[in-house]
Amino acid sequence: MANSNKSFGDSTPVEAREDGSQLVPQHDPFDVRKLRRKMDLHLVPVVAVLYLFCFIDRSNLGNAKISGMEKDLKMTGSEYNIILSSFYVGYILLEVPVVIICKWMGPAWFLPLTSIGFGICSVCTAFVSTVPQACAVRFLLGVFEAGMMPGIAYYLSRFYARAELTFRLSLYIVTAPLAGAFGGLLAGGILKLPRIGWLTGWRMIFALEGILTVGVAVVTLFLMANGPDTARWLSAEEKKLAVERLRVERTASRESAQGEGAVDGGGAREKMARNARRFLRGVYSPVTLSVGFIFLLDAVTVQAFAFFLPTIVRTIYPKSTTVQQQLYTVPPYLVGALVMVSMSALSWRTDRRQIFFKPSTTMVLIGYIMFLSSTDPRVRYGATFLVASCFALGPLTNAQVAANVVSDTTRSAAISINCMFAHIGGLVGSWSFVEWDAPHYRIGNSINLGTSVGILVLSTATLLWMKADNKARDRKQAETSESELTQEGVEDLDWRHPSWRWKP
Repeated sequence: MANSNKSFGDSTPVEAREDGSQLVPQHDPFDVRKLRRKMDLHLVPVVAVLYLFCFIDRSNLGNAKISGMEKDLKMTGSEYNIILSSFYVGYILLEVPVVIICKWMGPAWFLPLTSIGFGICSVCTAFVSTVPQACAVRFLLGVFEAGMMPGIAYYLSRFYARAELTFRLSLYIVTAPLAGAFGGLLAGGILKLPRIGWLTGWRMIFALEGILTVGVAVVTLFLMANGPDTARWLSAEEKKLAVERLRVERTASRESAQGEGAVDGGGAREKMARNARRFLRGVYSPVTLSVGFIFLLDAVTVQAFAFFLPTIVRTIYPKSTTVQQQLYTVPPYLVGALVMVSMSALSWRTDRRQIFFKPSTTMVLIGYIMFLSSTDPRVRYGATFLVASCFALGPLTNAQVAANVVSDTTRSAAISINCMFAHIGGLVGSWSFVEWDAPHYRIGNSINLGTSVGILVLSTATLLWMKADNKARDRKQAETSESELTQEGVEDLDWRHPSWRWKP
């Protein structure tokens, strides 16, 4: 690799000629826009629908609780929280392994098949009659859902350039708040039915939503491709352009965007060792660890919001009917979706992510201050609209860890670790609102206020560190000759490479 004054972290990719001079590949903007539109039409709707049903099948427990499930299963004390926690046990344990399976199997097979799995688990929930049975089914639901968020993020990163990725991630993660809105509407509609077969009440919610999930997943088996080079809906010229765009952006790595097939020589054992080193680069990246902890803090709020919003609405409007309470949960989710897409669009246009952690988190912080400072139902319901801004950090954090590594293996590791942190936060969130803290839930609101403050402090500190470390790398690069490094060392260094620059 030739020495240069330009870092491979810069937004304009650089390739070295044989004589050591630089070649900056130029792509026709019209062709790039046409390719991007085609990818948007073929990729985003498919993964968005999958994630929509993933989040519906996860969060419908909150809708079922206020629709009779709590009474029918004779839940007492903290048993609802225990059921919630059992989901995260499977989720956290399998987070990293299933992403490795996703990479090995290929996202085009893995994502639909795991969706079929959690759809079946949702249907099974309709037949539970005890709390232990509900815990077992929720554990299996967590196992099958563990690979969805990191798997889809990894899948899209195989197609989109760094600056484009955040907005595309938002277009599927936005289905999380939309799932809350749609789930509330769907639950309200289902509860108006007298029965589905021999199922009645809350059991119909799980059965019908699970059946819909399986049907959608089966269809997506025929729509997905593992990468640009296998996409049937791209022409030969478009495939070449799609692969080339990613290759030149990640030019410091000899690994292709489609996998490790381009790694030279050394046999299978050396290839595995090299992939293991690259995987660990993604795990131990300072940005991965910092942003992952930020996502953990955010997920405490996201998951608590998803699982407890119907319960909170019931405490605010106790005299409303169950269907009305379900419908009250819809508007805050719509506002959360709008904030998420807006922040992600700004991130795409500026090719920045870290700075957008602050606006949405500030709105969440204000929302919890309103919860803690007032018992007026109108004020507290208004606070839910601000708290819904917590969803914005999902695409921003996943895009940030993906943007701050190079190789395909390192990127899959960084995304999976980021999501694992988030689901540890989800486990904490499942215990942030407990029954004996009702109706004002001061403990839960205080915990989430604290996580918002933590995000603001840590995201600011990380941004300042990235800028300081880039300056230090500028000074060090002037003193270091890249030719002193072995070729294997250059390939495996990833973000440790002297030319690397963090992208805030």
